[in-house]
Amino acid sequence: MQIKFGTDGWRGVIARDFTFENLSLVAQATMDYLNREGLGNQGLVIGYDRRFLSLDFARRVAEIAAGNDITVRLSEDYAPTPAISWAVRESGAGAGIMITASHNPPEYNGFKIKEAYGGSASPLTTKIIEEIVAYNQANNKRVISIPYQEACRRGKITLFDPSEGYFRQLGRYVDLEMITKSGITAVVDPMFGAGCGFIPRLLQGVHEIHNHANPGFGGQAPEPIAQHLQELSALVKSGSYRIGLALDGDADRIGAIDEQGDFFSSHCIFTVILKHLINYKKLRGGVVKTVSTTAMIDLLARKYDLPLFETPIGFKHICELMLSKDILMGGEESGGLGVKGHIPERDGILLGLLLLEAMAVNGKGLRQLLNETMEEIGVFHYHRIDCHIDVPAKESLIARLTADPPATIDGRTVTSTNFSDGFKFIFENGDWLLIRPSGTEPVLRLYSEATSREQVDRLLRAASCIAEA
Repeated sequence: MQIKFGTDGWRGVIARDFTFENLSLVAQATMDYLNREGLGNQGLVIGYDRRFLSLDFARRVAEIAAGNDITVRLSEDYAPTPAISWAVRESGAGAGIMITASHNPPEYNGFKIKEAYGGSASPLTTKIIEEIVAYNQANNKRVISIPYQEACRRGKITLFDPSEGYFRQLGRYVDLEMITKSGITAVVDPMFGAGCGFIPRLLQGVHEIHNHANPGFGGQAPEPIAQHLQELSALVKSGSYRIGLALDGDADRIGAIDEQGDFFSSHCIFTVILKHLINYKKLRGGVVKTVSTTAMIDLLARKYDLPLFETPIGFKHICELMLSKDILMGGEESGGLGVKGHIPERDGILLGLLLLEAMAVNGKGLRQLLNETMEEIGVFHYHRIDCHIDVPAKESLIARLTADPPATIDGRTVTSTNFSDGFKFIFENGDWLLIRPSGTEPVLRLYSEATSREQVDRLLRAASCIAEA
């Protein structure tokens, strides 16, 4: 099969696409790349999540690394992706590999590459590895490996605990003692994923649900979105807790439940933490957001005179800017957020701790903090709809919007556009609509943000009409 990397790694259905044979091809190509670039002699860090066969897949990658004379530090247990990324950065390794399919449904697994800086591999790197896979297949290149136990005896594979260095870093970044003393009652839903146990180990008294091993993730994808967090919401609404935090399958994304028991979206999280970094931590720098992310970030950047960058969807674009510019914070609608002074990487655990720190500093709940910010910059409402679209209709829509984009939508004049990733139409008061056909699925994603929920619904209905025309 043809191996293609997506926005963050190569993923596939276990036993259909994500097989030991295909994994071995990708691992061999990765080792070829690392040795060719002179990175192999710096060693490799490998981690894995709690999905079906993740440990076995991780060991197979380690065997191939050892066979290619690359020394491996393999996580002794499941670990969050950001902990592995931090271990790559802290140890000076040439790269890292994380076996995970992140927030995808339970039948998937995946292979994420982390570069030496502790963030996702660049599109250039993954393109080169795809080309090496194809070359190796065409030339019947043999996969070179050493059996796991033998590689361990030779010292080519050693086990380590990635939480140690990662916890030290989190303790430097966030005032854990102040959070503990504040007495904030918190409940965490790691969604049966690799973040299980991590926040309670840092903060005594934090309760955790869905923390036992369950490769089926309770029958749903481990994605911290509103419809998946009903139990967490009910616990906060019961009055037992003041905040709920949720992590995706590999804990690089964050979701939250506010003090009222309502879902607190990534847009709201981004807004609250950005203001916390500026006002409490006294940090400065540019701000990066993807095209589908709230305009509240634009207004905060303007208020505090910070450079603002808007990128296509995918944290890899944010990572590139974090490496090349002085960036304070970057984030995307899916709950992936990264901050200055850490790694150029999404980190759901750190962002959850920063939410708790913001509450502790101000003595207020998440919704209170957001409402105070909205009093300064205005009220915003957001919604997204995903709908099916077949390939011919998708191609026709793209061609039509590219050649003749509408100048008015729902009777409102479009004042500016951004077609870097989909078709984003912006109106005079800052309301916006994004029509974004998926590049890999028969799905059309419609996003809108406006100053009232009524306007959001009107714009989304107008977008549906445009799509069906």
